[in-house]
Amino acid sequence: MDEAIRKAGVLIEALGWIREFRDRYVVIKLGGSTLENPESVKAFLTDVLFLETVGMRPILIHGGGKDISNAMETAGIQPRWVNGRRYTDEQTLDIAAKVLCGQICQSLVDEINRQGGRAMGLSYLTANCMIGEKLTLKGENNEDLDLGFVGHVTDIDAGLIERVTSAGLIPVIPSIAMDRTGHRLNVNADTAAAAVARLLRVEKLVFVSDVPGIFLDKNDPKTLLSHIDVKRCRELIADGTIAAGMVPKVEAALEALEAGVGKIHIVDGRMPHSVLLEIYSDTGVGTEIVA
Repeated sequence: MDEAIRKAGVLIEALGWIREFRDRYVVIKLGGSTLENPESVKAFLTDVLFLETVGMRPILIHGGGKDISNAMETAGIQPRWVNGRRYTDEQTLDIAAKVLCGQICQSLVDEINRQGGRAMGLSYLTANCMIGEKLTLKGENNEDLDLGFVGHVTDIDAGLIERVTSAGLIPVIPSIAMDRTGHRLNVNADTAAAAVARLLRVEKLVFVSDVPGIFLDKNDPKTLLSHIDVKRCRELIADGTIAAGMVPKVEAALEALEAGVGKIHIVDGRMPHSVLLEIYSDTGVGTEIVA
């Protein structure tokens, strides 16, 4: 009986958050080593299904960099990197599109459906919702660096997303965009998720990966920051505390906040129910970034 009462208490704690976020969009980006563990993916998708069941409108965006690298190795293609970005020629783009849209996206849709939910993949294979243009970076001498068919998201089909979520389906969006001429572009999943969140002005943007959040000292778990604002984030980027692969994730998050997204959350997908704990509990388990 005590255990039953404790469970009821957990539901009551979540009640206020459930009511507050009902009918609100939440964009969730799935990446990192979480994608490599089938059990973690299943548990994560159960959380996403819970969000939809209690009235939120989750939008799932995913990458799959390691799977792309493995597929390229199988095909005998040597990856090439330009300023930390994967150079994407036509052959690499074909592999990335097949892995992201044809394999990972479909597997996520199938698992949500298997668990009793309803999901729909939104890509060039079905109905595209992310519009992009080619991305260029500046080199050390301010020259334009060619990245091939690498892009960034400039617009979305918000009407399509609204129709899909209104029908009770969970959109699953791989990080492949289409330009205005109908050509595919390989986009960074973190920045794609931030762009969708920004353009929809969603309530929450959640990054689910293999890191619990932002640390003052990455070697000391006790230094995890549970709450941080934009100004402090920029200071930590400037002094190198936020470094390496976390920088583009946080910078994309800050742009989304400045464009009207409510809050950003970074959580560890390896922790059971990390998404639910972050959104529907009073304490949270990752890092919450606010304007």
